[in-house]
Amino acid sequence: MDTGLAGKRVLVTGGSGGIGGACVRAFLAEGAHVVAHYHQGRERAEALGARAIVQADLTREDEVERMFDEVGSVEVCAAVAGVWPREDVAVRDLPLERWERTLRQNLTSTFLTARGFLRRGGRSLVLVGSTAGIFGEAGHADYAAAKSAVTYGLLLSLKNEVVRDEPLARVNAVAPGWTESPMTRGHVDPERVREISRTMALRKVAQPEDIAAQVVVLASDALSGHVTGQLVTIAGGMEGRTVHAS
Repeated sequence: MDTGLAGKRVLVTGGSGGIGGACVRAFLAEGAHVVAHYHQGRERAEALGARAIVQADLTREDEVERMFDEVGSVEVCAAVAGVWPREDVAVRDLPLERWERTLRQNLTSTFLTARGFLRRGGRSLVLVGSTAGIFGEAGHADYAAAKSAVTYGLLLSLKNEVVRDEPLARVNAVAPGWTESPMTRGHVDPERVREISRTMALRKVAQPEDIAAQVVVLASDALSGHVTGQLVTIAGGMEGRTVHAS
């Protein structure tokens, strides 16, 4: 099916990561002119074959503005960049420094990306949240709070704002569950998957390509032209309760 993305200029943030890299490759496969953003993984970004790459620390307002000035106008943006803190820390022990850092890396960075994109007339924006923002995640309340803010407060506000300037502009989001990527390395071995999939109908973790496919569908006006303000959960039927006894 033709997605209508051929020739369109697309920016993917976090392009050097697992899901971001898969999104870059998926948009390239549709014939899009892709710019891959990276923060530190320059070699991984270069290996993707995107039309261009751009470096920026998305937690810094000046760098985000500089990034968009360098990139120029883009019609589609997949705001994938984010950081999951690996260490489990209960709220009662959670340092304010980590709380604020996690919110900056996941919520503030998404806000700055969305603002820069929309200020330059972007048409289709896809945000990336997490099932942590839907069901919560013990030991990662900072991450869960940031992602919930992205996929509820920010998403639902933006979808009503963007049409004031561009009547056909759309904003949607995806919420991946456990996904095999560099960020979750060591957390999705077969024994761990057996444990974490007790809340899932499909007893497997997602691959980055599973997430990228849904991002492409939501970004496409041809496939999702009348879809906005929607959150697509990509988590194998995950529920906030145990489905399997063992």
